[in-house]
Amino acid sequence: MKRLIQIILLILLAYALYTGYSVWTYGDEKATDADAAIVLGAAQWNGKPSPVFEGRLKQGIELYKEGRVEYLILTGGKSEQAASSEAEVGKDYAMEHGVKEEDILFEDRSLITEDNLSNAKEVSHEKGIRSFLIVSDQFHLKRAVAMAKHLNMKVEGVPTQYSAYKSMETKVPFFLREWGYWMGQPVTKLIML
Repeated sequence: MKRLIQIILLILLAYALYTGYSVWTYGDEKATDADAAIVLGAAQWNGKPSPVFEGRLKQGIELYKEGRVEYLILTGGKSEQAASSEAEVGKDYAMEHGVKEEDILFEDRSLITEDNLSNAKEVSHEKGIRSFLIVSDQFHLKRAVAMAKHLNMKVEGVPTQYSAYKSMETKVPFFLREWGYWMGQPVTKLIML
């Protein structure tokens, strides 16, 4: 019995290390071109993108200007206190930085990643968009791409090169949160069976 427990603990440790490494390094390979980039929302502060959201927007705009995507899909709703949604603020920012209004789609109802993606898929139908690049911070991408694939979306992840998470002080808590989400997924699936 003791030997079995040791084997189970070793398997769990190996799984934890593997998932941690896969979250930390996800998005290191170069993504192919796609029809649209989905820029995942983050907070907006008084009509301006937060540093996290601005970093994601900059990367999405760069993909657009390089011709790697034809459209930007901006996501994110608003809290009760906010005057504007994240998507509206993102649209204004993108237009100020040279993105044509007709090339911007947005959904402004969602407050969590899964809803961002589901609603982005919904608004993309009107333009016949079939392939997507998801733009977010590196540690968030593995989970976001997995969610999108679960929605039967053809996606790849693109980590923003302009992330607000630059120092180890900011990277580690964000990584641990995303690693925790990723580690919890198999447990959640087992509970739901």
